[in-house]
Amino acid sequence: MQTHKDLDVWKLGIELVEDIYLITRKFPKDEMYGLTSQLRRSSVSVPSNIAEGYARNYNKELLQYLYHALGSISEMETQLIISVRLKYLENEKIIEKVELVRKMLINLIKYHRSKGK
Repeated sequence: MQTHKDLDVWKLGIELVEDIYLITRKFPKDEMYGLTSQLRRSSVSVPSNIAEGYARNYNKELLQYLYHALGSISEMETQLIISVRLKYLENEKIIEKVELVRKMLINLIKYHRSKGK
């Protein structure tokens, strides 16, 4: 039986959390309750929603949580773009990882929609 911990998208989501925490340590202190907090929350939300969805009994519930994760990854991307524009972040490499997670989530959603558990 597959669990969330077996999913590459969940594993990459965990890596993103680590990356975001490292990156935001360098943000200005006055952003602690702004972008820093928002980025950290949205990053944690992605693998958390995947995990919660996979703990559910029904495909419909799983899909709901996967869509929440997709929303969080879009939120995170927006916050990273803002961070780049404000010059808090120079390396945009992390945005590529965010885009990869989004693609993986979309494919996982497509799979489960077609599966109809």
